[in-house]
Amino acid sequence: MARVDICVCTFRRPFLAETLRSIGRLERSGHDVRVIVADNDTTPSARGLVEKLAAELVLPVRYVHAPEANICIARNACLDAAEGEFIAFVDDDETVSPGWLMALLARAEETGAAAVLGPVAAVYGADAPDWMRRGDFHSTYPVFVEGTIRTGYTCNVLIRWTAPFSTLRFDPRLGKSGGEDTSFFYALTDLGGTIDYAPEALVEEPVPAARASMGWLVKRRLRFGQTHGMLLTGGRAKRLPAVGAKIAFCCLMTGLTAFSPIARRRNWLRAILHMGVAGGLLGLSQAEHYGHSATS
Repeated sequence: MARVDICVCTFRRPFLAETLRSIGRLERSGHDVRVIVADNDTTPSARGLVEKLAAELVLPVRYVHAPEANICIARNACLDAAEGEFIAFVDDDETVSPGWLMALLARAEETGAAAVLGPVAAVYGADAPDWMRRGDFHSTYPVFVEGTIRTGYTCNVLIRWTAPFSTLRFDPRLGKSGGEDTSFFYALTDLGGTIDYAPEALVEEPVPAARASMGWLVKRRLRFGQTHGMLLTGGRAKRLPAVGAKIAFCCLMTGLTAFSPIARRRNWLRAILHMGVAGGLLGLSQAEHYGHSATS
C-alpha cells in the first residue's frame, strides 16, 4: 500500500471546503492518505475552516501557514511537509471524483511514470457565453508532442516523491506571474522522469463569472506563451522568425474563420499564445496574476 500526501494550496477561497469534502469521499483501498493544506494568505485566514473540516474527514489533515501571497511558497511548504512516497496536487477551487486517486496510482504503478496527470473538466454556469460552453475553453488536459508529455500542471497531478524527484522545488520568482508548474515539470523530465496521463482521474472546476470572458482567456494564453518562451534555451533570437510565422498564420486563420464564434476565438488565442512566446524570448517581464483575489 502506498503513502500519499494530497496537497492543496489556498488563498482566501471559501470553496476550499468543497475541495476537502470531495477528498474525504475518495476511494482509498487501504492506501495511507494524508491531506496537507498550505495557506498562502498573510494571516492564517483558512485555519478555522481547515480545522472545522478536519473534524468531518476520516483522513489526517495538516494545516501549514505559508504566507507571502506567492503560490510557490505554498507549494514548497507542501513539499517540505510531505512524508509519502507520492504527493498529489489539486487546486482549492476544484472537486475530485471518488476514483480520482486510485486512477492516478494505478497508472503510476502500471507505467512507472514520475508524474501522472488527470483531466480538469470545466463546469460552466448558466450565464457563461454559449460559444465558451460549446468550445470548452477552460478545461485542462495534457499536451502531447509526438506522443510524449514534456511538461505538466499542478491542478491535477500525482508525483512520485522519491529521489531524485524529491529534491525538486517550485521557483519563487514565478510565484506571482505563473509558469512555475511548467518550470517544475521541465526540471522533472530533465532528471529523467516521464509524465503519463490517467483520463479516468477526473477533477471538476467551476468557472466563476470573473473567468468567463475572452479577456481572461487572452491574459491566460499570453502568460502561458511567455512562460514557454522564457524557458526555451539556446538560440533564442533564431527562434523568433518561426514564432513570427506562427503568429501570422494564426492571425490569418482567425480571419478565415471569422464566421465561426468558436474557431475564430480558438485561432486568436493561439496567436496570443505565440505572441507570448515572442515576449518570453525577448525577455519581457510577466504581469502578476496571483495573490490579488480568489478569482485571479
